[in-house]
Amino acid sequence: MTVQSRVREEAGARKASRMERRGKFLYVNGEKVYLRGVTYGTFRPQPDGTMFPPPEVVETDFRGMVEAQVNAIRTYTVPPRWLLDLASSSGLYVLVGIPWEQHIRFVDDRKTRKGIERAVRDAVRNCAGHSAIVAYLVGNEIPAQIVRWYGRRRIERWLRHLYGLAKREAPDALVAYVNYPTTEYLDVSFMDFACFNVYLETQERLRAYLARLQNLAADKPLVMTELGVDSRRNGLERQAQVLDWQVREVFAEGCAGAFLFAWTDEWHRGGYDIEDWDFGLVNRDREPKPALDAVADAFAEVPFSPIRAWPRMSVVVCSYNGARTIRDTFEALERIDYPDFEVILVDDGSKDATAVIGREFGVRVISTENRGLSNARNTGYEAATGEIVAYIDDDAYPDPHWLHYLAHRFTQGDWAGVGGPNLPPARDGMIAECVANSPGGPVHVLISDIEAEHIPGCNMAFRKIALEGTRGFDPRFRTAGDDVDLCWRLSDSGRRIGFHAGAVVWHHRRNSVRTYWKQQRGYGRAEALLERKWPERYNAAGHFAWTGRLYGRGLTTALQWAAGRIYQGRAGAAPFQSVYQPAPGAFASLPLMPEWYLAVLGLAAVTALGAIWMPLLATGPLLLVAIGAPFAQAALAAVRAACPGRRGIRALRHRLLTGLLHLMQPIARLSGRIEHGLTPWRRRGHGLALPFAFTESAWREEWQSIEARTQAIASSLKRQEAAWRPSGDFDAWDFEVRGGMLSSARLLSSAEEHGGGHQLVLFRAWPEISNFALGGIGATSALALAAAIDGAWLAAALLALIAGAITLRSFSEAALAMGTVKSALAEYREAAK
Repeated sequence: MTVQSRVREEAGARKASRMERRGKFLYVNGEKVYLRGVTYGTFRPQPDGTMFPPPEVVETDFRGMVEAQVNAIRTYTVPPRWLLDLASSSGLYVLVGIPWEQHIRFVDDRKTRKGIERAVRDAVRNCAGHSAIVAYLVGNEIPAQIVRWYGRRRIERWLRHLYGLAKREAPDALVAYVNYPTTEYLDVSFMDFACFNVYLETQERLRAYLARLQNLAADKPLVMTELGVDSRRNGLERQAQVLDWQVREVFAEGCAGAFLFAWTDEWHRGGYDIEDWDFGLVNRDREPKPALDAVADAFAEVPFSPIRAWPRMSVVVCSYNGARTIRDTFEALERIDYPDFEVILVDDGSKDATAVIGREFGVRVISTENRGLSNARNTGYEAATGEIVAYIDDDAYPDPHWLHYLAHRFTQGDWAGVGGPNLPPARDGMIAECVANSPGGPVHVLISDIEAEHIPGCNMAFRKIALEGTRGFDPRFRTAGDDVDLCWRLSDSGRRIGFHAGAVVWHHRRNSVRTYWKQQRGYGRAEALLERKWPERYNAAGHFAWTGRLYGRGLTTALQWAAGRIYQGRAGAAPFQSVYQPAPGAFASLPLMPEWYLAVLGLAAVTALGAIWMPLLATGPLLLVAIGAPFAQAALAAVRAACPGRRGIRALRHRLLTGLLHLMQPIARLSGRIEHGLTPWRRRGHGLALPFAFTESAWREEWQSIEARTQAIASSLKRQEAAWRPSGDFDAWDFEVRGGMLSSARLLSSAEEHGGGHQLVLFRAWPEISNFALGGIGATSALALAAAIDGAWLAAALLALIAGAITLRSFSEAALAMGTVKSALAEYREAAK
């Protein structure tokens, strides 16, 4: 019996399986699979044209791979059926590369394009349905100079076209494109997972770049399709050493797979045997190198070494009437692969079977009266016995290696907290999918690829000592906002928060429009509470802008003309080429804010006055633009929204609902904020003073630093619950205190040094009427005058009334701000005595 016939029988008996992606990882028959791979080829063609060695050699190679803990191979040419059968019988998965003429100007030539299309269709058709197939690679490293010649958009459209061709031949198969750092900027997010070839031989640089690639991959798996070290130039021992930590770093950073280049030094390319590079784990005679044992040891411990010392962790689940979904949470926690952890359920006064389900799973249950989410989370960490306390919501469930990835990031630095992504589960229904594609969901905000400004409460972990140092969560936040508040307090205390892309939890989204509306109104109320506690972080309109970048699904993109710029280097020679996206300008971001809808109402009111004075109808086009901007953003978001498996009318319904939710969300947030006083017309502060500039001083017998002085004034403003903000690096004042949206007061301080540590501290304060107020007063006054001249006395009176109201409001806000400043200075002088 030939090798081919024997393996065909063995492969036929093997249970059929299909690789599928779930979030950041790959699964087969419901089991998570890490691809521990090597590249195989390219080889000198056989006399019959086969691009692989004889079956007997391949069988020997596969046997050696399996002994080295390899479970997958990547080919650069389409494998024959017998090789796939042999891989299947050996327990190996195959990542099928489809070769085509990517190094030439393929877009210009119709014959070349047709040949490429035919090659993709034939490759997928010939291999489709085989149990050994992991995915099809419809391209590999299109040269940067070719991409630069055509422009990124044409290349992206071409790759999308090839993706579609492959999917038509095998709809259930995974399809990907292999990118590399020189064309990192290509947007191939439509592929089923992200693939990169990366050769970095410094551990710190590889770790940092993996974190960057994970954020580029977003909610899809990241597979490193080439890693390698040339033993000819680096030596055999150096190759073994580098490959060992490369494998460990790749999986520790949450990658779904890694393919080492290559299995053997035997390498044929462009009609020639390559003799001056030796990247193989075995040499051309199949003699093993030291790297083979090193890689086998590393692969055997994927994703982490079982003998590594891990900190004890406490998982806290806080729930109020969460019986509908909490069973999924506990079932997933039972599958957690971590050596030392406990699970604590804090039942916050539930009226359903939440506590009963917790006891059914044998977790530690703490039942309390209903006191709100923050109190429940505090109860959890106070009862925790772990060094690290990890929080997960009762409508979420974790990846089996969730705790490993969190703990790994903690061990890499002095992080006070660490979080990870939260992804919507598949098959939750169309409405839940649309909600997942809509704004207002739990997202993480990153300052860098591994440092976060904010991590959402459904997936966050903190050192217990850090929680104790900040006294935990603020009880005023009963349903939301507590995670934001804690992150800000940790940041203000000099602590840092980390992020790990592999620490995934699956978080159910709201499955009805009504519950989504209710959730967003609740978030609006939380924003109002946050603004009361952190007024210095909000602008005059009551809007907060993160300093970091938001990551997650459903984010609405600001409408702006400026596109991202690609860092290419001189003549496109940079080895790492990235897209640098400019931050949206203030004007472009306005339609994203809930307050935009108030501006629309104001414009509508002015336009309505056109009924009594025709010239005011000229604001009609501006009103249409104001109304159209949110609709344009919603339409853009709906078009970009992911709707997997939906075609035709189902896809249209999905996109229409997504667009509607994008329009609803700011209105829901605004209604919740107004209910709790976060409005543009709110007044903050204590006392009134004439809105005129003044100068004061305070004598100090003891010397005080600038930092201590500003901190004392800031503390006073906080006690007054004033709306204030400190100066920036380019401001000629120390504090700005807002009386409202229209006016503020600014404070400048200085000091005379009188020797012996004595100081005369000087203060100067003055009112500031905002440009918005001045513009409103000027515009309405001018229109009132024009209406009077035109004889439209009713319109003139109404416009003059509006101008007067804005003026009075501006002066009253300035008086409130100046009074607040005077109160703070009086407190400072009293403390200085």
